[in-house]
Amino acid sequence: MMSASDPTVRASWTGLEGRLACRDGTIPGSTAGVADGYVQGNLAVFPERLADDFRLFAERNPKSCPVIGESRPGSRAIPDLGLDLDLATDVPGYRIWRNGAVVGERTEVADLWRDDLVAFVIGCSFSFEAALVEGGLPLRHVEMGVRVPMYRTSIPCVPAGPFAGQMVVSMRPLTPAQAIRAVEITARYPRVHGAPVHLARPDLIGIRDLGAPDYGDPVRVGADEIPVFWACGVTPQSVIASARPDFAITHAPGCMLITDRLNAEFAMA
Repeated sequence: MMSASDPTVRASWTGLEGRLACRDGTIPGSTAGVADGYVQGNLAVFPERLADDFRLFAERNPKSCPVIGESRPGSRAIPDLGLDLDLATDVPGYRIWRNGAVVGERTEVADLWRDDLVAFVIGCSFSFEAALVEGGLPLRHVEMGVRVPMYRTSIPCVPAGPFAGQMVVSMRPLTPAQAIRAVEITARYPRVHGAPVHLARPDLIGIRDLGAPDYGDPVRVGADEIPVFWACGVTPQSVIASARPDFAITHAPGCMLITDRLNAEFAMA
């Protein structure tokens, strides 16, 4: 029998199987390559008094923060994303924030969930990766078994209320020809970040060292490749430092909520 640690097995799971594996600790880290074909999402949870401001921030910054689900205050469920879904247990890694700083990381947050919390699930670039693979394009971070590298940039977000700051991007190295194909493929998925926001020249968007990502892990960029950058759902974590909410919960970078929605549902014709 093949082990659940086998990437092929994990890729073949349904969204529910992947989510339950996160819930029981079978997947302790990155969900890249898990439940191929199913939409994954970033998580950002705030007190209800900040929900309107964050919703407006997301609407003003749709490349970084395409919201695909929102909970009712106090609820740990979003039925549109999955019937057996618990926002407090089904992400393999959570970050706890107080006054704009990370104060801890945990594998579940059920005891911290409050009646005034509103959860936002934001589309994740992991969702279009299956389409990239189907298009014959490589994913270096999956090949290396690490988290996708993510960087804070100098690209400003449009502020809303206390939420303001710079865009975070994820990076995948591709040859120029592959990059053109990647633009064509990912442009069909605007609800999970869509087409890249920048190609090559990381210095032009404030990235000084590709080998030192702000989140995730470094990956090799070949001599015949260029870095290709997509807007990233970790952006809310970058702006939390500016908003300084007294309490917030997010996913740990690379550790996503796996839903029952299919990537194909989110693809434009």
